[in-house]
Amino acid sequence: MEKKARVVLGMSGGVDSSVSALLLKEQGYEVIGVFMKNWDDTDEFGHCTAEEDAEDVRRVCAQIGIPYYTVNFEKQYYDKVFAYFLDEYRKGRTPNPDVMCNREIKFGEFLQKAMELGADYLAMGHYARVERRNGIYHLLRGVDAGKDQTYFLHALNQEQLSKAIFPIGHLTKSEVRKIAEEAGLVTAKKKDSTGVCFIGERNFKEFLSGYLPARPGEMRTFDGEVKGRHDGLMYYTLGQRQGLGIGGSGTGEPWFVAGKDLERNILYVVQGDKHPSLYSTGLTATDVNWISGRLPAGEFRCTAKFRYRQPDQGVMVTFQEGGRCTVKFDEPQKAVTPGQSVVFYDGEECLGGAVIDKTVPMVQHDDARLHV
Repeated sequence: MEKKARVVLGMSGGVDSSVSALLLKEQGYEVIGVFMKNWDDTDEFGHCTAEEDAEDVRRVCAQIGIPYYTVNFEKQYYDKVFAYFLDEYRKGRTPNPDVMCNREIKFGEFLQKAMELGADYLAMGHYARVERRNGIYHLLRGVDAGKDQTYFLHALNQEQLSKAIFPIGHLTKSEVRKIAEEAGLVTAKKKDSTGVCFIGERNFKEFLSGYLPARPGEMRTFDGEVKGRHDGLMYYTLGQRQGLGIGGSGTGEPWFVAGKDLERNILYVVQGDKHPSLYSTGLTATDVNWISGRLPAGEFRCTAKFRYRQPDQGVMVTFQEGGRCTVKFDEPQKAVTPGQSVVFYDGEECLGGAVIDKTVPMVQHDDARLHV
């Protein structure tokens, strides 16, 4: 009798990974559910949401009839994701910890652990697909365009994708919920978790201030007019409108964050969302990952996203030595943010991505110390 392929499935206690477990079992795999504890989120009352999620994993695995384990990656997560997160904020940038978590923890530490458990594959409840063509693994968008998670998976390589299964990538969220309800899974109506796992539902500013000292300073226009005070540059991201506390003045239009001067601790703001200082015509990026492993030569035309929930934008990319690239935009783009990822696409295929280092602003300001 042929031995079943063994799949280790990362389970979060949510409906997506629950349905992933059910589908894999129905497809004849030997499935092992594993709950990853990446962060100690016990609050001041001793309440820990991870415990509730782990209990949901246990109940789903019991319903489906598969074994489950818990693994603790708190130290690895702190060293490889959280330390990076803090370091980027120290530099006045806005990092994307989900990208780093997928590369370093889920498809790094966890993949290694799965292989130690004798797994043939590692599965995740992400909305994405993998296809093998001509010996190359291709990362494709999830069928549900509103849930597609390839933006966060762009840093994976061929080795990681060769072991990856995304059981719900061909389904929409509503189809996933329907499968869960019809199977009577306890997580069928559980609401989706939002935000970064280590911040959860907490106030971001309050959370960050527990790790990095805040340096309040001046909030100015590019003409030098002081508009107010900021609480610390790390709390603000380019294009931000909320929480500036200077509404109503000038033309009455909303104010937006347009730049940071780290040396002088100044936050620059502009009025109106069409202000040219909010826009850039290109960017330079570092830490390029090209999923196929074969970088295109010369200029390369494709589409790109500069943040998760954004329609694709036409770009021209030029790759350079040392994992760098330059990207020219077909149309000026608003609030492209250093520290975030630029992710490249060709139709439904995610080609790879890089970390945004600097933008090419539409308007050049005199102050060379400005970080935008």
